[in-house]
Amino acid sequence: MPKVALITGIMGQDGAYLTRHLLNQGYIIWGARRRSSQDSQWRLEELGILGDVQLIDLDLLEMSNIIEAIRKTEPDEIYNLAAQSYVAVSFSQPVYTSQVNAISPTYLLESIRVINPKIKFYQASTSELYGHVFTRSQDEDTPFDPVSPYGISKQSAFWYVDNYRRSYGLFGCNGILFNHESPRRGEEFVTRKVTKYVGSYTENSPPLELGNLDAVRDWGHARDYVKGMWLMLQQEYPTDYVLATGTTHTIREMVELCFRVELNKDIEWSGEGKDEIGTILTGPNQRTRVVKVNPAFYRPSEVGYLCGDSSRAAYNLNWKREYTFKRLMSDMLRNDSYNPEAFKYGGSSDNE
Repeated sequence: MPKVALITGIMGQDGAYLTRHLLNQGYIIWGARRRSSQDSQWRLEELGILGDVQLIDLDLLEMSNIIEAIRKTEPDEIYNLAAQSYVAVSFSQPVYTSQVNAISPTYLLESIRVINPKIKFYQASTSELYGHVFTRSQDEDTPFDPVSPYGISKQSAFWYVDNYRRSYGLFGCNGILFNHESPRRGEEFVTRKVTKYVGSYTENSPPLELGNLDAVRDWGHARDYVKGMWLMLQQEYPTDYVLATGTTHTIREMVELCFRVELNKDIEWSGEGKDEIGTILTGPNQRTRVVKVNPAFYRPSEVGYLCGDSSRAAYNLNWKREYTFKRLMSDMLRNDSYNPEAFKYGGSSDNE
């Protein structure tokens, strides 16, 4: 008998890639969506798998609805990828963020406990748990210090999974995933914002507006990370895992790489703080402004540095990443570019 998986947040980047990975493993897939959802199905359509998924309406803020959905789908595994996933939005909507990111996972865990404690549960956690860190890299033993409502809500869910595992013997895993991107990333996120801009750049384009150019992140590809999610639930015993590349880059470096790869242009920076700009050479002795800092994109409390150590996942799960940072950005640029044939790496990787 094939395994059955119920995926919340199936319309998102991770949901789409995880769905394809599980289908390749022979799973039957149920995808949960909100009754009033305006979420587009474009990611599943682009990956050519929409017709292979059974969709079910599910309001994660109604426990009775969750119980009904679990009884109907009878899953072997539940992957909870649904969330209010924007850190910046969490500052303006902290209550809603808490309800979706902290309370909903608790409803799911309690429903599993009541209906079928043998169901394996994956909770999408985040590197935002670490907040202001003072270590070179962060692993499963690094203390949490979240500095946003988003991070706090995710920390609450993390400890609920831990408690249900310890108290009730449920098979629950937290995947502490560091930043991961892809051509399926929403355009609200900075990586896709950059690749969309650079991929469609003309000399008439207004400057790209960004916030903190010196924020340091550990960026990987979503295709690599969904494999890790699945591997966590295939183990004999449940535990939590960090998935990361162990390498870091600033947003400034990401922008420089994209201009160099796509346009063969080097950015020259001038000014400081909110007055900093980036220009490129567009003619003899002529420079054009392509990047400007907009303080509106600053967060009330900024996480300046994150770098993950996924040694436990490498040892226990035999998990490893295939995408380098350059290959990741090239993949996204090819998807967003007017000249996709210019790339050594690219969007065709979705069909590998």
